[in-house]
Amino acid sequence: MMIQKAGIACVCVCLLACSSPRKTAAVSNENEKVLSIRRGPDNPRNSEGDFIQLRDGTICYAYSHFTGISDSDFGNAYIAARTSDDGGKTWSADRVMIPQEGALSAMSVSFLRLQNGTIALFYLKVNSEHDCIPWMRISADETRTWSEPIRCIRDREGYFVVNNDRIIQLKNGRLLLPTALHTNAGDPGGAGSASIWCYYSDDNGQTWMHGPEVPNPEGVITQEPGVVELSDGTIMMFIRTASGVQYKAYSSDRGETWSAAGRSNIVSPQSPASLVRIPSTHDLLLVWNNNGATPNRTPLNMAVSKDEGRTWIHTKILEDNPAGSYCYTAIDFTGNYVLLAYFDWAERDITIRRISLDWIYK
Repeated sequence: MMIQKAGIACVCVCLLACSSPRKTAAVSNENEKVLSIRRGPDNPRNSEGDFIQLRDGTICYAYSHFTGISDSDFGNAYIAARTSDDGGKTWSADRVMIPQEGALSAMSVSFLRLQNGTIALFYLKVNSEHDCIPWMRISADETRTWSEPIRCIRDREGYFVVNNDRIIQLKNGRLLLPTALHTNAGDPGGAGSASIWCYYSDDNGQTWMHGPEVPNPEGVITQEPGVVELSDGTIMMFIRTASGVQYKAYSSDRGETWSAAGRSNIVSPQSPASLVRIPSTHDLLLVWNNNGATPNRTPLNMAVSKDEGRTWIHTKILEDNPAGSYCYTAIDFTGNYVLLAYFDWAERDITIRRISLDWIYK
């Protein structure tokens, strides 16, 4: 169904001026932790962010900055941002990008450089345990100002989860927004299953439509989908499950209809994975918890596929603390390096790593 078109009136939300980055030790390793965004007083959690590279070479990282005393998904949060002007080696202090919206929070950031040159910012407005909807803003001036927010899902109400760093634009310009609709109020990220949908837009996010629900004939617990465009134009969806592996579904019509979800060879606890294409090699890069034996989100791993996700090689361990809980990753590429951000549920903090592609392919 077609969603009514909404106009964009450009308004200033926040000037994200680049302050001088706070300098740290020089980065020389091929796999280096370059930033830890720690919780503190009136800041019980930092999580679910994404990167965007600006035209002047600045890298912006925006994330969910929680306030008050609650570190749950139903706490209060706004979208904060930090910047780097040296390829991710050092970072500025944080500043507010989008103030708290909704009754509870604005959270779970996805950036996207659209083919028309503007920057789209997607995030969730959380109003209650029954009400969570993705919204979008557009910046035509490299994040200095933002349009009024545009609601992405208008045809129904509910608790729609869209993970950070999840929205993609296909080669033909279509936007895809994979989402999980939860009906078990109060349990958006727990044991409760969700129905999986993919919304799409052919007008840069002004209107959104969807096809049928992704079939789940095995009745497994499904949550937190993501999508990637394969070399032949097929869209592959990867889905968090409680079955010890990630599930996959495929679309041959640019995300309008989907095959039945089925088991993949990606061993995983009930935790989201991230899957993107490496621009310089055109291989796929997977970040996930390579652990099917326990429900723990550790270790945190990285691997490469040279055959469009059929097999995985160059598996690396990024974190292996048995007490850690690593998830909700964001991936970006700068030169010969990967910037990887991830959330540790055990510490409620964000870590950013700067990883050489040479190290990944060793």
